[in-house]
Amino acid sequence: MTISAGIDIGSGVVKATVFSVENGKDQWLGRADRRIRQRDPFQLAEEAYEDCLSQAGLKRDDVQYVATTGEGENVTFATGHFYSMTTHARGAIYMEPEARAVLDVGALNGRAILIDERGKVLSYRMTSQCASGSGQFLENIARYLGIAQDEIGQLSRQGEDPEKVSGICAVLAETDVINMVSRNISPSNILRGIHESMAGRLIKLLKATGAKDGLVMMTGGLALDSGLVSAMEDGMKEQNLTAEIRGHKDSLYAGAIGAALWGAFRYEKLESLGVLAKAS
Repeated sequence: MTISAGIDIGSGVVKATVFSVENGKDQWLGRADRRIRQRDPFQLAEEAYEDCLSQAGLKRDDVQYVATTGEGENVTFATGHFYSMTTHARGAIYMEPEARAVLDVGALNGRAILIDERGKVLSYRMTSQCASGSGQFLENIARYLGIAQDEIGQLSRQGEDPEKVSGICAVLAETDVINMVSRNISPSNILRGIHESMAGRLIKLLKATGAKDGLVMMTGGLALDSGLVSAMEDGMKEQNLTAEIRGHKDSLYAGAIGAALWGAFRYEKLESLGVLAKAS
């Protein structure tokens, strides 16, 4: 049996998981996340990892491989690092084996990834970091509107007359929102307009990768934003795409899941060659 951990340091949240892998069967032993909020992400990675070990009843010496992804390449106790596209792809396959594309929408950008049944990355496209289609942008808008983040999806789905926002630049989009508020546009219609704008760009990314049908798995911090999912569904229907878009309750952890599972795979390969990698 191999015990492996995955740590994903994103722009807004640090995620950690611990898995046991034996005879091709994966068991989730622990998970933890920490919002960064101007704190040291590497210290948060330590905390989240220790939290996972505590849940699993393990000590550090019990873990054969600690794999990092995202911005976690410099985590001092890690064994190895994997690119985030490969970890999100593997995490998506773990959550939904029939997934054939991944839409990773995080704090700073969005990314569409075409994958095969093994989680191999076939192609990808990414938004610009200045695009108004990110978790950080939505968080800023929610704060300006005076609403909680967990209200965004529900309010957006109530919007019946969405107001369009600037498509690319987050600064111009925020200026649009300020003008909308001064014109007494409801938060629901503002949020729906933002979600539709985001969905339009994300659908273009999906189409550019060649993902036109099958299951598209949403990962990242916005995967459970019901307003964005609804806007994606409507936009895909309008563009005659037969692909199904779906989130998962554990979508936030996709990168950490994939890192842990790829870490176990790498460890077993090294073990078979007589070269043992040991987490510190």
